[in-house]
Amino acid sequence: MQIIRYPSAAEWPALQQRPAQAESQEVAERVRHIFDDVRQRGDAALRQYAAELDGATLHELRVSPAELAAAAALVPAELQAAIGQARQNIERFHAAQRGNELRLETAPGVECWRRAVPVQRVGLYIPGGSAPLFSTLLMLGVPAQLAGCPTIVLCTPPAKDGSVNPVILYTAALLGIDTIIKAGGAQAIAALTGGTASVPAVDKIFGPGNRYVTAAKQLAAQRGVAIDMPAGPSEVLVMADESAQPAFVAADLLSQAEHGPDSQVVLLTTSARMLEQVTAEVEQQLQELPRRDVAAQALRESRAVLLRTPEEMLRFSNQYAPEHLILAVDNAEELAAGVTNAGSVFLGHLTPEAAGDYASGTNHTLPTNGYARSYSGVSLDSFVKKITFQRISAAGLQQLGPVVETLAEAEGLRAHARAVTIRLETLSV
Repeated sequence: MQIIRYPSAAEWPALQQRPAQAESQEVAERVRHIFDDVRQRGDAALRQYAAELDGATLHELRVSPAELAAAAALVPAELQAAIGQARQNIERFHAAQRGNELRLETAPGVECWRRAVPVQRVGLYIPGGSAPLFSTLLMLGVPAQLAGCPTIVLCTPPAKDGSVNPVILYTAALLGIDTIIKAGGAQAIAALTGGTASVPAVDKIFGPGNRYVTAAKQLAAQRGVAIDMPAGPSEVLVMADESAQPAFVAADLLSQAEHGPDSQVVLLTTSARMLEQVTAEVEQQLQELPRRDVAAQALRESRAVLLRTPEEMLRFSNQYAPEHLILAVDNAEELAAGVTNAGSVFLGHLTPEAAGDYASGTNHTLPTNGYARSYSGVSLDSFVKKITFQRISAAGLQQLGPVVETLAEAEGLRAHARAVTIRLETLSV
């Protein structure tokens, strides 16, 4: 990790830069080509990309009922129980986000209300590869089911033998998701955007991925399909004071660094001793990780920053707007009150970010790359649309109508005014 001691506020923006994403123009051009190819050749293009990129020969893109049914036997009972408990916690937290339909009379005879309606067709993208994220399927599938989305399509890349990770299949079956497509990368996003013979087109796409998937989601948004949020490599910022446990902090930093070589971790501390102890712990714990090479690459673009006060740490963090924020400090509740920009916040010494990644109940699909300044993480609201309704009685229109006429005339919109006037004339007969 890069160690920086007492930087001035003028130096902060440079320290808050995320790792540069190389070849962005090349990636965008490649993704556009894939979208055009999938639109023209459909399933044939998806099978070709599966062969070229995943090394899999696919005769059928959809997971069969037999494959789905067989998955449970391949998942250990202990893991099944853990997935069940995580699902229960996630469901409990997201079910509590349901709002009651509130009807309000804004003026006598003028009734307005808003109703939550599920997005009709959603696509869930779940990465495979070296770290198949079945936990992300829980985070997306549970609120999609709670919202009542009628069509849920899951895309995930196949292994070389054409199979899908059995834990992903088991989790999908647990959630009642049976439209599962063996497709990964930008080609999966392209298929969800325009549809193919095997892949239903969707209205909104959710899920993380590499820079090709991120670019594909952005292109999907340009072509009329909503996305959950702009998302890039995972990141965490930890604030630690003298009360923190260096081993805990190091483990939290490494838990994000092992996501990928382009992940970023940031340590802020007011203690020179903590800075030294945590960085030493990071080096020691790194050697014990199966994914130490990946984590080591991430650490090269990560920073440990010594600041003077908790207030400085808070200002730095709010400017950085981390995806995950851990407050490993004595006064976590007090400091948390000042947080304005973060995806999800973890308070105290016994609240690891990993708990939120898996099973505490909050959602781990969160804004990265500074988007926490303007975006929320995925919630039940992400899977619904809010439609407003209104009804006006005769008495209500007689009272409100003249106001609307005056406002419309002032804007030069005579037809708007006339739509009210013609009704008022009818009522006066």
